[in-house]
Amino acid sequence: MNTTPGTDTVKTLLAVDDTPSILRMVTAVLSPAFKVRVATSGSQALTLVRQHPVPDLILLDVMMQGMDGYEVCRQLKADPLTAAIPVIFLTARTDAEDETRGFELGAADYVAKPINPAVLQARVRAHLAQKAWRDFLENQNDALERQVRERTAQVQKVQDATILAMASLAETRDNETGHHILRTQRYVDVLARHLRGHPRFSPELSEERIRLMVKSAPLHDIGKVGIPDHILLKPGRLTADEFAIMKTHTTLGLQAIERAEASLEGEDAFLRYAKEIAHSHQEKWDGSGYPLGLAGDAIPLSARLMALADVYDALISARVYKPAFSHEEACRIIGEGRAVHFDPDVCDAFIANAQRFAEIAAALRDEPA
Repeated sequence: MNTTPGTDTVKTLLAVDDTPSILRMVTAVLSPAFKVRVATSGSQALTLVRQHPVPDLILLDVMMQGMDGYEVCRQLKADPLTAAIPVIFLTARTDAEDETRGFELGAADYVAKPINPAVLQARVRAHLAQKAWRDFLENQNDALERQVRERTAQVQKVQDATILAMASLAETRDNETGHHILRTQRYVDVLARHLRGHPRFSPELSEERIRLMVKSAPLHDIGKVGIPDHILLKPGRLTADEFAIMKTHTTLGLQAIERAEASLEGEDAFLRYAKEIAHSHQEKWDGSGYPLGLAGDAIPLSARLMALADVYDALISARVYKPAFSHEEACRIIGEGRAVHFDPDVCDAFIANAQRFAEIAAALRDEPA
C-alpha cells in the first residue's frame, strides 16, 4: 500500500466539491492508496476538518455554492489547528489572477479540471511528502529545543548549586551568619521587583537582570575566605588595624571572581553583577563606605540593593558584640540611614516592603545554638 515516505500510516485526505461526480472520481483515483473523506460544501468541510482523524491534505473545489473555496482556504489558514494542512485547489479556472489569489491565501497547488488521475496522484503524493519532511524537521527542531532547554536548566541548577556552595564555604568560616546568604538573596529580589516600576531604575531592572542580581547576591562575602581566622572569628569587636584587614574582603572577593572570569571568553553578565556586589556592597550613599569611597549613583545598583539587604540582616541577627535588634528597631535604623548610608529610593522600597522582609526573616530564621 502506498503511504508517504518515512511512515507506515495511511494518510487521510479530505475532498471538497459540490459536484458528486467529481467526488466519486477523486475517491476512485485516490482511495486505493489513501483514506478519502468527502464534503459537499465549504461549511461541511470546515466541520469535518476538525474531526479525528485530522486530514493530512485537502483537495478543495474553488467554485462552490455558498462558501467558495477561497473563503474555506482563508479560514483554514487563519486557524492554527489547520493552518499547516496542505490545500490543493481543484478548479476549471486557470487564469493567472485566480491562481495568484489562491497562492496568496496559502494554497499549496492547483489541479485543473477536468482532472487527470495521474497528475492528481502525483501532486497529492508530492505535497504529502513535502509535509512529511516539514513535520519531521519541525519535530526534530522541537526535540532539539527541548533538549537545549533541559540542558540549560540543568546547567543553571548546577551553577546555582555551585554558587551556593562557594558562598556557604565563606559563610561557614563566620559561624554566626546562619541563613544570612539565603535571607539576603530574598531581600534583594524583593527590593529589585519593587523598584522595576520606578522610572529611575526600570531600564536596568529587566527580568533577566533581576535574576542575575539575585543569583549573584550569595557571593557578596566570598572574599571572607581570604581573611585570617584570628580576625574573622574574633569573639568581639575588631581593632582599627583588624578592621582595616577585614575591609579587604571586598577587594579579595572581586579578585577571586575576576580570576574565574579570566577563564571565560569575554565578560559574563552574571559575573558582572557578582563582581559589583562583592566589591561595592559596603559602599555608602554619602561616600563614606569602602573600599573606594564611591557615592550616589556611582555605586552600582546591584551593590546598593545588597547593601541594604546586608545591613538589615546584620541588624536583626545576634552577634558576639551585640544582641539581635527587633524588626522595628532595624527599620528605624535603616530609615535614619536614608540618603546617608542607603540610596533614598532603595530605602523607600525597603520601607514599603518591610513586612515582607520580616516574613522572610521569620521563614529563614537561624536555629538557636
